[in-house]
Amino acid sequence: MNEAVTNSRTALGRYEIVGEIARGAMGVVYKARDPMIDRIVAIKTVTLGLSDAETEAFERRFFREAKSAGRLNHPNVVTIHDVGKTDDVAYIAMEYLDGRSLRDIMDSGVVLPPQRIAGIAAEIAEGLAFAHRNQVIHRDVKPANIMVLASGAVKITDFGIALLPTGTRTLAGNVFGSPRYTSPEQVMGRPVDGRSDIFSLGAVLYEMLTGKPPFQGNDLNSILRQVLSDPTPPPSSHNPKLPRAFDHVVGKALAKDPDDRYQDAQEMASDLRRFDSIEFQTSAPAPLPALEHPTSPQPASATALASAADEEQVPLAAAPSMFPESSPPWWRNWRMIGATATAVVLAAVVAALALREPEVAAVPVTAQPPAPEVTGSAAAPAPAPAQPAAAPAPAPVAAPDKTDTTAAKAAAPAAAPEKTDVAAATPAPPKPTGRVLFAVSPWGEIVVDGRKRGVSPPMHELKLPPGKHVIEVRNTTFPPHRETIDVAPDGVARIKHKFQ
Repeated sequence: MNEAVTNSRTALGRYEIVGEIARGAMGVVYKARDPMIDRIVAIKTVTLGLSDAETEAFERRFFREAKSAGRLNHPNVVTIHDVGKTDDVAYIAMEYLDGRSLRDIMDSGVVLPPQRIAGIAAEIAEGLAFAHRNQVIHRDVKPANIMVLASGAVKITDFGIALLPTGTRTLAGNVFGSPRYTSPEQVMGRPVDGRSDIFSLGAVLYEMLTGKPPFQGNDLNSILRQVLSDPTPPPSSHNPKLPRAFDHVVGKALAKDPDDRYQDAQEMASDLRRFDSIEFQTSAPAPLPALEHPTSPQPASATALASAADEEQVPLAAAPSMFPESSPPWWRNWRMIGATATAVVLAAVVAALALREPEVAAVPVTAQPPAPEVTGSAAAPAPAPAQPAAAPAPAPVAAPDKTDTTAAKAAAPAAAPEKTDVAAATPAPPKPTGRVLFAVSPWGEIVVDGRKRGVSPPMHELKLPPGKHVIEVRNTTFPPHRETIDVAPDGVARIKHKFQ
């Protein structure tokens, strides 16, 4: 958050004002210090210098934000510490974020790479999925409400118009949030659920990819008409170098009918995580290689995508239908030529081996008979020519045994590759691993030997090689929990921790 000039106000409740961060229509956001625990916080205020009716409405909305967002404890959601009111100002004290809003980043002209865009959108989706599971709907997902921290983490802020589970009232004709990121059901004043946030996230993702929002116009009516009915061109129509995978995700998130969208934000996050675990395809026709990605929760899906990329179409159920383009003809032709050449070479080798076998067998048949003839008698040369004619019947029984033994040495170079191939084809035995089971409340980022491995929940199990490992469980609100475990081969270790 960028600090501005210090405001004349010096305190809010027990909080000491350090500086002014931002100023908006509803109030001011301050940087402040909590002297009780010596912690820097951000304080969002709402000035209540309004009529009685307006003041009451804004107060309800403001404290509803605090109550709904305060129940959320997730690494991708800003943490609410406190709420209060002093004089004519209501305020919320929240986690101070060292970073920039996504709006500021995009307005600065920075072009984010596709991998980073997928990662940011996935973190937003995971934060929304957690909020939805707790019956909280954001209703105002937009770039200004997404913070990208200096550490690279992403936080959703300002659940300012979220509805509680009992809040089913909706004002027909009132558009909450920002029109360019508002779902069709919000525009029509219909009840909304988490799928409305998914639509808004799809619009944010579209703008990150193309540099422009999906719904544009010179007036509000033009924008809302596009939101309600106009088809949205795919992101790749603005930038052909973008991976076609994004066309699928954006199209599904921006479906006009909520039933046609992702039904759960976690589904969208999973698709985006699969993108993040492979090398993005741009214009290269070659198959997608799988990359090692330590934070990807689904490495198996990355492998499935890499192998399935050779097919003409990859259905989403397998690993999504994200690469619908068929392989270029010249690439297939080279594959066919390579396969044909390989078959010809193998056929030639087989033919050569087939021709060599009779030659090896013929040598002992002509060489063996003279030996008994010379030993039998001096007159033996007369019947000797007849013996080779009769010899072929018994000779194939006795002679090939000797011949095979003798010829084995000569044939050894040819036989060696067969043994090598068999050995190479035999898979190495899998290395033993142990299982570590996690039970963390409310959540914690799992770090193993200094390497981030995921967030629990939803992650409940991790496979590790045998030996000692340092496990650290981190939560932005509490001190980290650290312990060393000894993982046995095929054993099970457990880590149970509740942050309090």
